[in-house]
Amino acid sequence: AASAAARVMKSKTASKAEKAVAASALTQKGSNEKTSAKVASSAAKVLKDKNASKDAKSAAASALTQKKR
Repeated sequence: AASAAARVMKSKTASKAEKAVAASALTQKGSNEKTSAKVASSAAKVLKDKNASKDAKSAAASALTQKKR
């Protein structure tokens, strides 16, 4: 998921929401950080978006698995 998130961050076509989710996924790699409600909401939108890339969806799924409970 980290490599997918890195590709999203480098993408010129990724949306602001996709980049926010990717940044969150990268931040959480190797740490105890949790995904905020705002980023979780963005991640859910990315997962539902038909136009989102496979990498963006992978990063979104990764971010959601780290959501605060």
